[in-house]
Amino acid sequence: MSNYDITIIGSGPGGYVAAIRCAQLGMKTAIIEKYKTLGGTCLNVGCIPSKTLLDSSEHFHNANNNFSEHGIDVKGIKANIKQMIQRKDKVVSQTCDGVKFLMEKNNIDVYTGIGSIVDKNSVKIEQNNTQQTLNTKNIIIATGSKPNFFPGMKPDKKRIITSTEALNMKEIPKKMLIIGGGVIGLELGSVFARLGTQIEVVEFANTIIPSMDKTMSKELSKVLKKEGFKFYTKHKVQKVTNTGKEVNLIALNKKNEEISLKADYCLVAVGRKPFTEGLGLKNVGISTNEKGQIDVNDNLQTSTPNIYAIGDVIRGTMLAHKAEEEGVFVAEFISGQKPHINYNLIPNVVYTWPEVASVGKTEDELIAEGREIKIGTFPIKALGRARASMDIMGTIKIIASKKTDEILGVHIIGARAADLIMEAVVAMEFRASAEDLARICHPHPTYSEGIKEAALDATESRPLHI
Repeated sequence: MSNYDITIIGSGPGGYVAAIRCAQLGMKTAIIEKYKTLGGTCLNVGCIPSKTLLDSSEHFHNANNNFSEHGIDVKGIKANIKQMIQRKDKVVSQTCDGVKFLMEKNNIDVYTGIGSIVDKNSVKIEQNNTQQTLNTKNIIIATGSKPNFFPGMKPDKKRIITSTEALNMKEIPKKMLIIGGGVIGLELGSVFARLGTQIEVVEFANTIIPSMDKTMSKELSKVLKKEGFKFYTKHKVQKVTNTGKEVNLIALNKKNEEISLKADYCLVAVGRKPFTEGLGLKNVGISTNEKGQIDVNDNLQTSTPNIYAIGDVIRGTMLAHKAEEEGVFVAEFISGQKPHINYNLIPNVVYTWPEVASVGKTEDELIAEGREIKIGTFPIKALGRARASMDIMGTIKIIASKKTDEILGVHIIGARAADLIMEAVVAMEFRASAEDLARICHPHPTYSEGIKEAALDATESRPLHI
């Protein structure tokens, strides 16, 4: 029986990063993964493959719609979905192999099989009717999440599909229904819309990306409608049926009237739920809440102090980078350090094009809190760099305290928003004011100039270029 300082169940971004940091801090570390490849949902059937297909489809879209404006004449453009999937698989394989290399480099023992907790110092691994047990001082639960669905929309993985199946399509559908106007649905919808699929999104809330700032929701809706998206907001799905060659979706509209929609496929993208089945939580007195999450304290400890939980199985947003930060936090806490995570400053990104990125509080959240705020905005189309690249859609919104000028939230829809948002994260980590950002020299011509301009607008309502 092997002995470890730390045993981690799950090799997604939270798990494998926790393993690396534990090893760096001198702990004898083991990681358990039930699949043959490391990396969890994010690397295998989530972040990495979806961004790969988003890039491929964006190239195709530009070739069809924008190349001629740039003076590039092309004819006979055709989307090869088989090649796109093959390239996606290659990128996934390379990325997962990179994680395997990091495990070897840091002398982390990798076990393949289903891990479960026997007691607070023992973890069982089962594979192919065989099992072994590891002795361990500490345990980290990092088992992630799986696609969620509600009654009437259970995926059959044939025509009623989840994101996993959508990433491995063998054809470009003529029409696809998407249940859910959140990140997953809009990103995968963008992939296929660019390839020529008619996309119709059914969303229970009154807007898409409802968890983000209302300005972002409004602007992204405009962009996607121009790309051919059709939205049914404030619609409640009753039932989805696979009729053989198509799907039929029944929903109730705003007036509680029944409507019927038909398509080749229906993508169920109503979020994800924590994956904790078979973990043996009851063996150590750990329970889950009404959302299926494992409750943890401020140090990410469960009710059994030497057992920790991170990532999608606990509270907060289900983001790979949030899980990574938590993995590092636990490793450093166990080693006696005093780590820190500011959950308010974990950035969120939607990888449509233009991208949407945000950090901090939304306008509605701050108003609900009774905060006195001021807002600065700047349109992306006013940037010389944006006009040069033909990426003119979007806006930058900075929300600051009316009393102190401290930046409370930054929301961006525009080209490279996912990268631009980090300027805001750094500024807010140091509790910078809007004036601080306004007085920093930004290079020209860049998209980042828009942040300076929005900050100027928030500071004295004096942007220079509009």
